[in-house]
Amino acid sequence: METVLKSHCDEQHPQEAEELQRKQEQNKQLSGIKKDIEKLYEAVPQLVNVFKIKEKIGEGTFSSVYLATAQLQTGYEEKMALKHLIPTSHPLRIAAELQCLTVAGGQDNVMGVKYCFRKNDHVVIVMPYLEHESFLDILNSLSFEEVREYMFNLFKALRRIHHFGIVHRDVKPSNFLYNRRLKEYALVDFGLAQGTPDTKIELLKTTQSEGQQEDSVHHSVQRSVFGERNFNVSSSTYQENSSTKLIKQSKMIDVSSRKLVTKKKIISTKTVSSGVARKAASGCPSNLACDCYATDRVCSICLSRRQQVAPRAGTPGFRAPEVLTKCPTQTTAIDMWSAGIVFLSLLSGRYPFYKASDDLTALAQIMTVRGSRETIQAAKTFGKSVLCTQDVPAQNLRTLCEKLRGTNSSCTRSKDDTHTDSVNDLDLPVETDKQCAPKTLGKEIQHIQSCQESDGALEVKATDMKGWDQVPDDAYDLLDKLLDLNPATRITAKEALLHPFFKDMRL
Repeated sequence: METVLKSHCDEQHPQEAEELQRKQEQNKQLSGIKKDIEKLYEAVPQLVNVFKIKEKIGEGTFSSVYLATAQLQTGYEEKMALKHLIPTSHPLRIAAELQCLTVAGGQDNVMGVKYCFRKNDHVVIVMPYLEHESFLDILNSLSFEEVREYMFNLFKALRRIHHFGIVHRDVKPSNFLYNRRLKEYALVDFGLAQGTPDTKIELLKTTQSEGQQEDSVHHSVQRSVFGERNFNVSSSTYQENSSTKLIKQSKMIDVSSRKLVTKKKIISTKTVSSGVARKAASGCPSNLACDCYATDRVCSICLSRRQQVAPRAGTPGFRAPEVLTKCPTQTTAIDMWSAGIVFLSLLSGRYPFYKASDDLTALAQIMTVRGSRETIQAAKTFGKSVLCTQDVPAQNLRTLCEKLRGTNSSCTRSKDDTHTDSVNDLDLPVETDKQCAPKTLGKEIQHIQSCQESDGALEVKATDMKGWDQVPDDAYDLLDKLLDLNPATRITAKEALLHPFFKDMRL
């Protein structure tokens, strides 16, 4: 009888029932966060006397970030961000991330570090706290001038880290914090960073090969450390190690035969992972205890401890073609491609622009905008062969962005046409388990090329355009140079800052 009455009540007041359920979920979540904070205090007891942890502000694949306050001698409470590194990383990688922050951080929009605490496998990096907006929340309210300033400051950060030979490898909006009111920016999260051959970060020289071996085929959701939900899902992320030669450099990659390639990838990755595990296990006697705790060094016991496997290849929708095709030689150009995808989202008003479940689908999605012939030709320049069952023409970037944003006179936007739509939401045609059907592909391209009118369409008024009706050709020229399929000719951060698009902005 009670069940019947409850069901009847829910039918009578569905909104109240939903509100009650929402509150219960919130309370459950808050309870979980409270437990996480308690566990952090237990794991790193030094924090108790220094920081008052307020809340969890972000959670990622390899770490969690908390907002805390520190009582200064002046009596003032300073807000700080505490990044707790989940013990899956090798000590060298953690040390390399810290070195990136200490050497390159603290200026030119690159996050710095204040302190670091460690207890056994638990490491907490203390950084300045920058209050910031969610990219998704502000995307469609940004003026064109704000977008120009945003990209200018992103390039300043990339120029800074590239000067030190740091490849960030995971450039995306949630890793570039933006305080709209104060016009402050910060590039964060160097957990995936690798070094160029001439890197000035000594520890990146050591971790360069380690980072390639840590990639795995496990599927897991890559969440943003600083709280913004990431719509992209991690996929098979085996990073080819040129020394192993398990996959030949001239391997043919066919976007219509994913099953075969995936099987090869799993076999190769297992071989590498098991090899690393054996090496690590043999190098670390189980009866030895760590002797570097509370010192400024990392002992040989910690350096030789067994690594846990975790995906470390960035976010699928932002990966450059040379990353997707497993090119062994990857440079700072991969960060510039990712910056180009961010710019594409800003100009089109769509985020995420690409949403792919695996690398081959992501590559096919790139083809729908940059063209299949162009992608195949570019792949040849870095020793890769890509097959595509259909010729897909390249899109005009201005036409594409204006139609998606709804800023040209011939196009109207539906009230239901929200900025959360990605290119994938437009029925991307690539089914990589079989040949692409021409009808499906044609339908997808036609969908991208034309804006669909619907009942109750909303005309965009010129007074509300915030400069979007006067986007100069320089913007799309810069976008084209950022999305250059050939990493060798892709624009650098230093060159981007000198581009005519930023002609009246001070370096």
